[in-house]
Amino acid sequence: MLSCIGYGAQGASERLAPFKFDRRDTGPDDVRIDILYCGVCHSDIHQARNEWHNTIYPCVPGHEIVGRVSEAGASVSKFKVGDLVGVGCMVDSCRECASCKEGLEQYCEVGFVGTYNGEDRQGRGITFGGYSKAVVVDQGFVLKVPENLELAAVAPLLCAGITTYSPLKHWKVGPGQRVGIVGLGGLGHMAVKFARAFGAEVVLFTTSQSKVEDGLRLGAHEVVLSKDPEAMAKETGRFDFILDAVAADHDINAYLNLLKREGTLVQVGAPENPLPVSVFSLIMKRRNFAGSLIGGIAETQEMLDFCGEHGITSDIEMIAMDEIENAYSRMLKSDVKYRFVIDMATLENA
Repeated sequence: MLSCIGYGAQGASERLAPFKFDRRDTGPDDVRIDILYCGVCHSDIHQARNEWHNTIYPCVPGHEIVGRVSEAGASVSKFKVGDLVGVGCMVDSCRECASCKEGLEQYCEVGFVGTYNGEDRQGRGITFGGYSKAVVVDQGFVLKVPENLELAAVAPLLCAGITTYSPLKHWKVGPGQRVGIVGLGGLGHMAVKFARAFGAEVVLFTTSQSKVEDGLRLGAHEVVLSKDPEAMAKETGRFDFILDAVAADHDINAYLNLLKREGTLVQVGAPENPLPVSVFSLIMKRRNFAGSLIGGIAETQEMLDFCGEHGITSDIEMIAMDEIENAYSRMLKSDVKYRFVIDMATLENA
């Protein structure tokens, strides 16, 4: 076993603190990764505080992992010691169902194994995430990281990046389309960058005047303040596609009404409460309301390669490991531009 140190929660009301645990030995198909950086996702807060009522403690969060291979199993063919690699939200799946065989492991019909708080399929216990010194992962769920990108800023691509890239690709967003992005946070700022890179006309919707300048800097052609009824009314029926990245309660019908006939709104933000949908927002224009969950391994690799080719990374704020609770507090106030990333070298001093 590999003795490891991380930062974890022992209960829903407990602060994250240093936690020692064992990783499995590197098996024939495994890659051991020394973690350099780990992004901080809002899901980490939900899990650490049991807000989804499914957390198993102790819980070591973190599923936006960038590191370097320190050991490769005897059967590993994709990676070698010294390679820069990433691990996202999944570390395993059944690999046999229709979804897995189509490269859509995130929709595994048995259920994918989460990078943390997941039940290992080989009976090795509950998975621990990237707020730690090292991780051991099957090579099939490890990704190659382009070496030309800032490594710390790559980490959020493993969740925030693929969560927005996947639906934009699936619904074939591109030139000639008017695309709306709702919300400018960890997900939304990546959606703006990708939609612009795909050649679409990009309109950002935000409630905050303070984010107008940033929205334009990140690639939006136009920014609409969604609290302004007149501004919203002018956009009625003008959009081919809208990606909603807001995780707070909001009026989804206000955005459905902005779609053209047969336009699609995809929800990737996950509000705590159900979003009431007026059927008339859908049926009068044959509009579509859909959802999307991260992306498969092959598509995540495609996304990373695309980012390498186009120089796309996340806008980040680096923190030390012992600053995580303060980072959580700031995230809940939307006080981050636009993703916290932990420098895991600071774990030793935490």
